[in-house]
Amino acid sequence: MIMKRILILVMVFACAFGADITAWAKVDSKNKYASIIIDVDSMEILHARKIDGLRYPASLTKMMTLYLTFDALERGELRLDEPMLISARAARTPPVKLGLRAGRTITVEQAIQALAVKSANDASVVLAERLGGSEREFAVLMTAKAKALGMQRTVFRNANGLPDNGQFTTARDMGKLSEALLRTHRKYYAYFGQKTFRYNGRTYTNHNTLLGKVDGVDGFKTGYTNASGYNLVLSAERNGRRLIAVVLGGASGKSRDKHMSDLIERGFKVQKQVDKKRAELFALNADELRRERIVTPVPKTDTIHAYTLRAAHNTTGTQRGTVRIVQGASGMRIPTGAANKGWAVQIGAFASAAAAKNANLLTKADASLELLKAEEIIIPIKRTRGIIYRARLAGLEHAHASYVCKILAAKGQACLVVAPS
Repeated sequence: MIMKRILILVMVFACAFGADITAWAKVDSKNKYASIIIDVDSMEILHARKIDGLRYPASLTKMMTLYLTFDALERGELRLDEPMLISARAARTPPVKLGLRAGRTITVEQAIQALAVKSANDASVVLAERLGGSEREFAVLMTAKAKALGMQRTVFRNANGLPDNGQFTTARDMGKLSEALLRTHRKYYAYFGQKTFRYNGRTYTNHNTLLGKVDGVDGFKTGYTNASGYNLVLSAERNGRRLIAVVLGGASGKSRDKHMSDLIERGFKVQKQVDKKRAELFALNADELRRERIVTPVPKTDTIHAYTLRAAHNTTGTQRGTVRIVQGASGMRIPTGAANKGWAVQIGAFASAAAAKNANLLTKADASLELLKAEEIIIPIKRTRGIIYRARLAGLEHAHASYVCKILAAKGQACLVVAPS
């Protein structure tokens, strides 16, 4: 399946990738609060407080679990009525849970409802194991999807949001995820606004108590752990205009809900004056325009190994072919000529081979770009001050390469179409 193929690509560098991210990650455990209001139509931020500060997502994590589930449904890898086997590990997951029993089954749609309404941790693990093989592997996919959506400061370690010091996000990133769910998977959005869910003879009520109480609020998700505080993401629509609001780190469920209600009212008031105040606003994806300089040591060896990844259908291991890149009289070259196979897209030049690999990997993980079959190429270039590494994805048709660069450019990411020679 496509999900498993992507997983094989992602897992190869999962450990190194995670280390690169968590090296700078420090969640502020004392100041948990952050909030943001977004105009969905214009993607402008109407309100912002500490929106790039690292916070624990708690059960907001399940929004990404559901995003990947909806992806799989759209690709035909899942059916809503498909029964999924409940593993012993899933059954042992701590509350909040449905009390699933190992060896039995739950349908995909029941699991979706369990996450959206009940926020069931055990159902999250069932979906993760079905789509990723294991929850740990699925979490790698979640992080890769986050990066593809522009969530630059988010890392996932599990599918449900149970406490993990290595799992964090920001208010801005949760706003990006919410907007992407509305834009890409609007047909499934009703699950987030479902007030009740019935399973195994019991009826569960949605944890989002603002549904039906605040004018226009029709969906999204709550979350809570001791470390995160009370989190809430809402979307609301009035007179054809839609907002997304995020509150992280509330002191209590009641105070969080009151604050969220106030933010929704404030957001719609600001929205009415948006044309007059537009110069004071800034875009949700403004952070994607920033570029951080990567400083890493220059390799001491003259021989570097770059890896061409090949994913086999329904395999559990990783097949890796090695292309040797050697130093010749005119600098670095690839003897096989793989870099000139068809059209290619160059997605950046990096200070290390590892950074170039990660760039290729994350770009391929974006299913919307359809780059699963593209060949990963890393080209070392000798410069006066050392070596840079060009990251390319090759073997493309011209139209496909142009399309990829157009999409990446719209996200603020560098991209260059490279002609065959």
